[in-house]
Amino acid sequence: MGRPKADTRADDAVDEILATIRSGAKRVTAAKRTLAEVLVAATGHLTAEEITQEVQKRRPEVGPSTVYRILEEFEELAIVVHAHLDQHAAVFHLAGSVHGHLTCEACGATFEIPASHFDTLGRDLLRTYGFVLNRHHVAITGTCAGCRQKMGSTS
Repeated sequence: MGRPKADTRADDAVDEILATIRSGAKRVTAAKRTLAEVLVAATGHLTAEEITQEVQKRRPEVGPSTVYRILEEFEELAIVVHAHLDQHAAVFHLAGSVHGHLTCEACGATFEIPASHFDTLGRDLLRTYGFVLNRHHVAITGTCAGCRQKMGSTS
């Protein structure tokens, strides 16, 4: 009897990350493999501290400084991207579909939105300031619909 398809997809995703590491002339280590597995298994964005905790559940010998170094390498290889949401620690997720974030200042919820919402802003910034927007890092704070409703506010 074979493994469930979800496991096969996760294995394929980890293998793709490892291939990217090798193609970047970098060594594949047990710590890198474990970090790749953690990122593939993640259901959302994780802080470096959360990633470290998950890695250490599988490999207790891997220290936080190693995780940070691997995250830096993964960013250089375009495996992961990070974003700064509100005043919280940076969060990491696998590179892929570009998206922005809306973070509610009242409840702290974060919502992913398609990066296309930032197309007009990006064009305006380029035209006016010569500035190229990195849409992976866009995070806008405000108040979500649920919190506005609780507060009795419509604006």
